[in-house]
Amino acid sequence: MRMPRLRPSTLSGRYARTAYLFLLPAILFFALMFYLPIGNVVATSLRTGPQADQWAGLGNYAQALADPAVAHSFLVTLTFAVAEVVGSIVLGLALALALNQPLRGRVAFRVLLLVPYLTSVAIVGLLWRNILDPELGILNRMLMAAGLPGQQWLNTAPLLTIAAVTLWQSVGYTMVLFLAGLQGIPETYYEAAKIDGADAWRRFWRITLPLLAPTTLFVSVMAVISGLQAFGQAYIITNGGPGDATDLLVFHIFNVAFRTRDFGYSSAQSVLLLIVIVAFTVIQLRAGRRGEVTY
Repeated sequence: MRMPRLRPSTLSGRYARTAYLFLLPAILFFALMFYLPIGNVVATSLRTGPQADQWAGLGNYAQALADPAVAHSFLVTLTFAVAEVVGSIVLGLALALALNQPLRGRVAFRVLLLVPYLTSVAIVGLLWRNILDPELGILNRMLMAAGLPGQQWLNTAPLLTIAAVTLWQSVGYTMVLFLAGLQGIPETYYEAAKIDGADAWRRFWRITLPLLAPTTLFVSVMAVISGLQAFGQAYIITNGGPGDATDLLVFHIFNVAFRTRDFGYSSAQSVLLLIVIVAFTVIQLRAGRRGEVTY
């Protein structure tokens, strides 16, 4: 008996229904855990009062855009994010280039550099707060043992300090990304460049960097997003101080929400931060596409 042939449209319809069935758990998860909270924050940002029960319209947004404290926090956060982007690209690429060489123990070094990234921000913050403590911190004790004066690490350059701690934690992940990019470059390119007489510096600038452009773009986008959303470093290590030197924007939003109990105003700041993150991401992706290299 001959089986009836199914039309292509019928097959595609069945495949589509099956695909959506498998995607349904993920769609429900994102709807409940991502899109629904965003909608709730947007709705709250249009209200005011201790219980966010009074209609404010765009008043919270106007207040946030004119608030000098918000402007200061955004400037601090932007400086922090720029430091993260530059540090992640430069240090992550340098480590990747070093550990891409046939060195003994390079796998162990890769693992050791990746361990901090796998550790929670809270643990890293507590660890470095104790290390940098001016009285009992191990770093100052080592300096004093060497006959050098101790330093007020969290008072002299607090923003740079927490940026360095964040970079220490995340550089292993950046290194792994650059390692993957380096190992994806065909070796024949380097062999041809050597035959043409190109030295190591020219091979790096003419081959490695251009072909790492997609990886560099991804690293920069993720570093900007992470830097603009940073919170735990300021909360645990410096508590936003000294003064407001490390008052990162998310930390500022946290204080507005849970210390002054102004949820409408803090929600408006959160929405503005989301808009800024999306804008930076779009700008970076468009700029990255113009310089994209394919092979």
